[in-house]
Amino acid sequence: MYAEFFGLEREPFSIAPDPRYLFMSERHREALAHLLYGIRGGGGFVLLSGEIGAGKTTICRCFLEQVPENCRVAYIFNPKLTVGDLLRTICREFNVEVRHEGMGPATVKDHLDPLNEYLLASHARGERNLLIIDEAQNLTPHVLEQLRLLTNLETSERKLLQIVLIGQPELRDVVARPELEQLAQRVIARYHLEALNPAETREYIQHRLQVAGLKGPVPFAPAAIERIHQLSRGVPRRINLLCDRALLGAYASQQHRVERATVDKAATEVFDDVSRPRRPDRRAAQQRPARARWSALATGALAGAVVGAATAAAVAWFWLQQRVPAPVPAAAVQPAPAPSPATATAAAGPAASPVEARAAASAEVELPLAWPPASALIASDTEAWRAIAPLWGASLTGNDPCAQAIGAGLQCYRTDRMTVHGLRQLNRPGVLQLRLPDGASGRLLLTALNGDSAVLGRGEQRWRVPLTELAERWQGDYATLWRLPPGQTTRLIDGRSGPAGAWLAERIAALQAQGRVPASRDEPAARLASFQRAQGIDAGGPAGPVTFMQLNLASGVDEPRLLPRS
Repeated sequence: MYAEFFGLEREPFSIAPDPRYLFMSERHREALAHLLYGIRGGGGFVLLSGEIGAGKTTICRCFLEQVPENCRVAYIFNPKLTVGDLLRTICREFNVEVRHEGMGPATVKDHLDPLNEYLLASHARGERNLLIIDEAQNLTPHVLEQLRLLTNLETSERKLLQIVLIGQPELRDVVARPELEQLAQRVIARYHLEALNPAETREYIQHRLQVAGLKGPVPFAPAAIERIHQLSRGVPRRINLLCDRALLGAYASQQHRVERATVDKAATEVFDDVSRPRRPDRRAAQQRPARARWSALATGALAGAVVGAATAAAVAWFWLQQRVPAPVPAAAVQPAPAPSPATATAAAGPAASPVEARAAASAEVELPLAWPPASALIASDTEAWRAIAPLWGASLTGNDPCAQAIGAGLQCYRTDRMTVHGLRQLNRPGVLQLRLPDGASGRLLLTALNGDSAVLGRGEQRWRVPLTELAERWQGDYATLWRLPPGQTTRLIDGRSGPAGAWLAERIAALQAQGRVPASRDEPAARLASFQRAQGIDAGGPAGPVTFMQLNLASGVDEPRLLPRS
């Protein structure tokens, strides 16, 4: 919304991968050259690593535009898969039909045989096949070994399947493990994409402004650009975030040039810590829910928008009226009345209160790493709902726990499309359907998360497991409870009207008054859309359970949490 003020035709620093803004530094060109060499060399693996936001996706897009016409490409962007899931995905990407006879699911051999037949037939037709896996640092050694075996099929001249692995710096450490030495020996090209240097940062900013229609001088003072490089560490995505917010701040202050002080002020809003320009520890950053994004959250109602997207009016509030947020009135966040002793502010009786649950969760992350035995698994959904209810100070002993939960001011929520990232955003305990290392399947409670591990439990027992292993043994089935708004006595599907609608409007208005939700028009629909956009939820849609769960979280409704309190 500041574009016209600075003589621009459009906003220049969106983090969306718009091809019009393509900027290829010397490092980007060199990385692209390595990828092209790998695909033309006929070898096995090509590795591209780089920091988050360094431009790996940009390079991949350029690479895909230059692959030979006779090359068929399969692209996998969610590699947190088991071997079976990975093979199914590869076969689907290459349109390979998998036939399975007998009982049970298709086996690894059921996928490998037709895939090998397809690769041989494709080679006979003079075609090449390329498999690209993004976020490859999340691949387990077991899955990487299976990928290596896929490259065993070869002619006297070339591999029949070439694989490009793209990932964060940890990818290099994964491939360097001793048990993956055979894979490492098949890497014919590798490149680590470094951040932009100060001169390239200046060129990058100028390039994007010119593409956006700038005709005059760059609206950033030299000292401001120098500071942008320091705070962004030369990472393009961080440069975009900081420049966009700095221009908004200058616009709000009616300044036609961004000075260093404006950049510093903008950095306090978009970055966690502006006093330490070095790269923060990624594991620690994963524990900060305010920094995380809602990519692939759970239901079809969620989009991959960035948390904290704001309108110009909200930024003007930040720049012109910075003040300490007022506390949310306690009366405004009370839950719906319930016949049980539990309330949103306190829980009495033998059941563990949400506050006690949080205290226990803090201690749980110190447990040794160990998977639970098969005997610990919860056998049925009914039993699982009963097991999780005490975390909300409730007791669900009836034959239909979810119907009973409504009477206790709670509602059941379930999805089969959850991710670890989504768990951090919802930030509430739940029930996971998973498979143990011994092959046994069942349900367990998820009671805590930290940077690299999760705490599973049943009753008083707790086990801490690595997130990498959990992601391999859990397919996204997740169930939880959430507290209904006051006066809501029936199952909530769309809470834009009735008692839930009144509470919704009141809460969002209070959050806007504190500057914690972007400003909007006074109409309830506009305020709801503003809140949903800020949370990464499809704006303009219904106010469903996910919207209310996030409003409970933002408003301070007392519910159990997965992440430690900051």
